[in-house]
Amino acid sequence: MIIKMTKYSFVLLTGEKDGFLEQLQELGVVDITRSVKPVDQDSSEMLAKASRAKKVLEFLEGIDYSKDADFEAIAKATADIEGNPVDFVENCRTRISELYSDFANAEKQAKARLPWGEYDKAALDGISDYGYTVRYYCVDSKKFDPAWAELYPLQVVEEDGKKTWFVTVAPKDEAYSFPVQETARPEGTSAESIAECARIKAEIVKCKAGLLNAKDYIPAIKETCNNDLVELDRYLAGNAAVGAAEDMITVFTGFAPSENDNDLVEAFEKMGVLYIKEEAVQEDNPPIKLKNNWFTRQFEVFTEMYGMPVYTEFDPTPIVAPFYMLFFAMCMGDAGYGIILLLFGLLLNKGILKVGMFDGLGNIISLLGAGTIVVGTILGTFFGMSLFDAAWVPQWLKSCMIVGDIEIQGIGILNIQMILAMGIGIFHICLAMTVKAICYTKRFGIKENIATWGWLLLIVGGVVLALLGIGKILSPEAMKWAVIAVGGISALAIYIFNTPGRNPLINIGAGLWDTYNMATGILGDVLSYLRLFALGLAGGMLGQAFNNLAVSVKGDSPLTWLPFVLILIIGHVMNIMLSGLGAFVHPMRLTFMEYFKNAGYEGKGSSYNPLTTNKE
Repeated sequence: MIIKMTKYSFVLLTGEKDGFLEQLQELGVVDITRSVKPVDQDSSEMLAKASRAKKVLEFLEGIDYSKDADFEAIAKATADIEGNPVDFVENCRTRISELYSDFANAEKQAKARLPWGEYDKAALDGISDYGYTVRYYCVDSKKFDPAWAELYPLQVVEEDGKKTWFVTVAPKDEAYSFPVQETARPEGTSAESIAECARIKAEIVKCKAGLLNAKDYIPAIKETCNNDLVELDRYLAGNAAVGAAEDMITVFTGFAPSENDNDLVEAFEKMGVLYIKEEAVQEDNPPIKLKNNWFTRQFEVFTEMYGMPVYTEFDPTPIVAPFYMLFFAMCMGDAGYGIILLLFGLLLNKGILKVGMFDGLGNIISLLGAGTIVVGTILGTFFGMSLFDAAWVPQWLKSCMIVGDIEIQGIGILNIQMILAMGIGIFHICLAMTVKAICYTKRFGIKENIATWGWLLLIVGGVVLALLGIGKILSPEAMKWAVIAVGGISALAIYIFNTPGRNPLINIGAGLWDTYNMATGILGDVLSYLRLFALGLAGGMLGQAFNNLAVSVKGDSPLTWLPFVLILIIGHVMNIMLSGLGAFVHPMRLTFMEYFKNAGYEGKGSSYNPLTTNKE
């Protein structure tokens, strides 16, 4: 639900502004209306400074050299950290990147120089004093002609069966012709390159040791980063103030949860600040703070991802939570995969597994896994196997499964899981339209939403009557009059009274246009829910294919167990990853595109962001 907010207007002398904002930060519950982005050069620099520190923190917290080939050397090395730790870490990271590039070049040079062996560069350079120069060649061994040694002053330096390295001596200032192209002269020996590699590696080790030691500064960097963000927040709040009386007076507007009213009034009285307290209304555009139970709170991330509700809207999270869980489970469609997800989420929560991209998502992964176990069991799939056909599954559990086909008179034979997906889609959209009618009536009044209630009656009432008719609960005569009543009342609301006070002919035209949009839109929306069936079916078939492939390679020999197990593990891991991606994206699409659209959800609210001394 959306927490009720109280609006506070503060009036104080301009010189008291900074001290007042510091006191608000100590309270930590008042959201001063302000920009969420830098507003000038000073605030941009503040943000850049805090962002640098945050990136450095993320890097330091992720450092682990335990698997580094030079770990022992890194652990023993000493490195003094001078100046600002943030600057030190950034410089070390840049330097390590440069050193790795230098090391790669040095290794390449060492490899290229190795065939030429060790030599006295001074002696070779001295040959030029006698009017001669040394020329270097490298050719495929098949192309090397031994007769060259009789025609030219030639010396083979190295031969490895594939290539031949050799040199010739020729007059320095005379034209010289040789059957193959000359190779560049080595600028040094292999030993020199090897020594350079050792020097670079030692410097890399020293830099890594410095970064490892810099981890001791994490608490200090955190504190600095937090202080920078607090200062930035206070600066932005100060810039949002309205000046009056030739800027001698400053006026602030802020919001705080109404549950904190008593404590805030007491605090403001002690501060001696002049303020006006009133109940927040939609026109004030108050920030939004959500309050939900533990289960629903795990799914608030999807609400925040789309956009927070405005103050007079309903919090969509209590409805999003169970339906997203259901949709995810149907898209995965496999109880075995649910067990894997549940265990994965629990291991993340316990800190046994640490995966950066899933940080803080252990709870929701566990919930989605638990839901997939239940739904996957009902759909009768376990690691690509049919539970309904398994002899070891008890009969009472099979009776709870939704599997197989059903024949519908006048339509034909349909998959019962496909019908289930369509039924869930129809219910979801009907629920969305109900929420829209109630929410819009609350926000804008019944007079402005007669057409909304008309559509709700027509669609939801039509679905209910269809179910009553299929179940033969109503007699044909009662059904006839019920259809006339629902259709007649809906038509009046949609076509005649959709906008009270307007020309009826215009209302009819607007109603017809709405009818076209509604007919095409609702049909497409309902069909979108077939993806719940399709994705679950695709994942199940792929899992079954891997099972069949594994069984096909398994023979009587014990040696066939290895490929059997490898195919099962690799195949199902791949299927879990693919199914998980689809199960994450498509339920989100159904929520954002189908539910939110039909519920009239806008998501244009701003999140509650109080001034505080703790910005983590």
